[in-house]
Amino acid sequence: MGRYYYDNYYTPSKPKPVKDGIKAKTKQGKSFGDTWWSKKWIALLESFGWDTRLQRGRSYARKGQVVDINIKKGIVTSSVQGSQPKPYKVRIEMKQISDKDWDKALNAMSEQAIFAAKLLAGEMPNDIEDAFNSARVSLFPSKNEIETDCSCPDWANPCKHIAAVYYLLGERFDEDPFFIFLLRGRSKDEVMEMLRQRRSTVAQPSEKEAKVEIAAVELIDGTDELANDISFWNIKEPLDKLQFKISDPEVSMGIVKRLGNPPGWNSKKSLSEMLEPYYEATKAM
Repeated sequence: MGRYYYDNYYTPSKPKPVKDGIKAKTKQGKSFGDTWWSKKWIALLESFGWDTRLQRGRSYARKGQVVDINIKKGIVTSSVQGSQPKPYKVRIEMKQISDKDWDKALNAMSEQAIFAAKLLAGEMPNDIEDAFNSARVSLFPSKNEIETDCSCPDWANPCKHIAAVYYLLGERFDEDPFFIFLLRGRSKDEVMEMLRQRRSTVAQPSEKEAKVEIAAVELIDGTDELANDISFWNIKEPLDKLQFKISDPEVSMGIVKRLGNPPGWNSKKSLSEMLEPYYEATKAM
């Protein structure tokens, strides 16, 4: 039976199994993306349409048909095993943000210390796009800023092989949001160094911002250089009149996430994931 390019009809084919392929963590029946930023990436993919091919792409991702994924500035390359003997070559190119616009966005980000603290803890600030909007660009690419190519004979774009890589990229973004920055032209080290430089020239924070500023400094440099500036050390009221309010930190488990997994860690779950239930139980006490 020949192939027809109407109503998303295709001739079924069975892909060849892959040894040690990259299998999606997302199980059947569950939506890809645990974090808001990876969900936004997946939403971009699904806005392309082609429901049948996206469904097959999810199936490929869950089966482990993706052999490898390589992420560099503005480019993702991958090999995806289909029904043919050799894997297909997938290439995803993303338009990089210009140096001038990166400078504008980083200037806006540097005005809030919590941005650096959350990013180092592996979290994407909810209002991160506001910083990029100040430069009139978006951290997340639009449809026309992405070009994709696959060596397979499928005429659709994205094909199932490209779609499989897209979904797995969403899981990579869950693990490390800096991959999104890398695809837009800046590595993690470059972003954090530029933020450090800008933070060093920012005016002294107000008393209201002091606790957030200190948290960011501790996460970035492992120091508490601003501690001497806190008004706590100059309190003149009697100690019995002091009142304290305990609240959740801006960055959950920030130090643990910053330190990462200990040497020799071989669990599928990260240390922070394993400790999180205990942290939550302690907070409820």
